[in-house]
Amino acid sequence: MRKWISLALLSSSLLLSGCQSAYYGAMEKVGYHKRDIMVDRVQSAKESQEEAQEQFSSALEEMQALLAFDGGDLEDAYNKAKDEYESAQSAADEVTDRIGKVEDVAEALFDEWQAEIEEISKASLRRNSTNKLNETKRSYSKLVKSMRRAEAKMPPILTAMKDNMLYLKHNLNAQAIGAIKGEFASLQTDISSLIKEMNKSIAESNKFIESMEQG
Repeated sequence: MRKWISLALLSSSLLLSGCQSAYYGAMEKVGYHKRDIMVDRVQSAKESQEEAQEQFSSALEEMQALLAFDGGDLEDAYNKAKDEYESAQSAADEVTDRIGKVEDVAEALFDEWQAEIEEISKASLRRNSTNKLNETKRSYSKLVKSMRRAEAKMPPILTAMKDNMLYLKHNLNAQAIGAIKGEFASLQTDISSLIKEMNKSIAESNKFIESMEQG
C-alpha cells in the first residue's frame, strides 16, 4: 500500500510540473515502466468513456423529464436538467484529457522501443522485436481512432444541449418547452449513436489492455 501511495504522490507532483520525460524517468526508477503507464492510462480513458456514457444518458433523462413537465416547479426541473448537462460537459472534457495522456505515453513508449531495437545486435531478435513493435502500433492506432471517433460525437450533442438550456433560461415557460420538443428526437438519436460508438471504443480498449498484459 505504501508503494502505491508513494507512486501516486510522485505521479501527481511530476505531472503538475508538466515535465513528462522527467515523470517517466522517475517512475521507471521505482519499477513502473512506460508500458505499465500506458496500460493504466488506457484503462483510465476507458473508465472516463463509461462515465461519459452515464452522464449523457442522465442528461437526456432530465431533459426528457423537463419536456414532459406537467405542473410543479418548472425552475426546479430546469435546474436538474442544467446540472446534468454541465456534468456531461465535464465528463466529455475528462475523456479528451485522458485520450491525450494515452497518446503522450504511447509516443514516448514507441520512441524508446525503437531506440532499444537499434541497440540489439542479433538480427533475429531485432526482427522479432520490430515485428512486435509494429503489431502494437497497429493495435494502438486502431484503439485511438476508435476513441477519437467517439469523442468527436460529443461536442455537437453538448452544443445542442447548451442551446436548449440557454433558450429555456430566457423563456422558462410551457410555450418555450414546446418549442424545443422537435429537437429532442434528434438528441435521442445522437446520444444513442454516441453510446454505441463508445461501446466500440471500450471494447477496443479491453482488447488492447489484454494484448499488452500478455505481451
